[in-house]
Amino acid sequence: MTKEFRQVTRKDVALLAGVSETVVSYVINNNRYVDKEKRRRVEEAIRELNYRPNTIARALKGKNTNHIVFIADQIITEHFSLLISELDKHAYDLGYMVSLCSNRNSQKFINDIISRRYDGIIISSISFPNEYIQQLIDARIPVVLLANRDYSGIQGAGLIHNGLYNGAKAVVRYLAEKGRRNIIYIDRFSKRGHFSDYNDLRYRGFVEEMQTLDLSPDPARLVITGCADPQEITAAVERYLKEHPVDAIFGRNDKVACIAMQAAQKMGYRVPEDIAVAGFDNSTMSQFTTPPITSMEIQREGIAKSAVEMLQQMIEKGEIPKPVTYSTRLICRASTEP
Repeated sequence: MTKEFRQVTRKDVALLAGVSETVVSYVINNNRYVDKEKRRRVEEAIRELNYRPNTIARALKGKNTNHIVFIADQIITEHFSLLISELDKHAYDLGYMVSLCSNRNSQKFINDIISRRYDGIIISSISFPNEYIQQLIDARIPVVLLANRDYSGIQGAGLIHNGLYNGAKAVVRYLAEKGRRNIIYIDRFSKRGHFSDYNDLRYRGFVEEMQTLDLSPDPARLVITGCADPQEITAAVERYLKEHPVDAIFGRNDKVACIAMQAAQKMGYRVPEDIAVAGFDNSTMSQFTTPPITSMEIQREGIAKSAVEMLQQMIEKGEIPKPVTYSTRLICRASTEP
């Protein structure tokens, strides 16, 4: 005979302890007064039944859950895959587990995150509203922000500067030094309408360096954005190339740089002779395109280590750490080097 296994429920705990499910909830959440004898019976029933999740059993003892959540815009890209791998490695060494979660810009999502009692949260997003981030901080959850955008309005979070702003400026300078004057910027694609604006530090770096070098009085007109998928980027690039002179393409990430490069090549443009192409993130894709794409590398390992150490400081000592700054490194390849 096959033995049936099922998850122990709050109702099971209530029946064994001889109390209502409401009393069990009060004990678990520790948010109402409960008679000492009833509390003892509930805690004893939880132990006897081995009630899950373990986070609740730990919470009864006043301990942390040792669980961190990483919230990001796009969780399927290689960049975030590599970043979460580094986060997981360093977090595990310090006794924490990491969960990856795509952001959902809703109050319900924030309420769900708060109710799950994570020990800390790391956020990497250009679209997560500041008001929601502040709610997480105000709920006394340690939060570390990877500065993909301007977070000057946020109070009480750890902050890591990834080098994105200066990295984007460096890409523009590099292309200009190669004699490229007509540079366009390819923004991310998104089915949820999450596109870059001036708060996005890569976008801002491109715009401001183009102005500094007198390459355009209105660099925002040189940005291809608003595309829902790769096919729309391809179509938008083709339209732009038919109507305007272009001698360089700068992709917000390597994937969009690759899409734009292929669109140009299909139209007969030679890379890099006619159009130079540069990306961002130094992904595997950038190394195996034809030609390989010049890309700006982010220090993922250092950033991940600092993020976890910041959270540990906030969790264990209740201190807000000083901001940490990382620089980027340009990896030059054949897409810009004739």
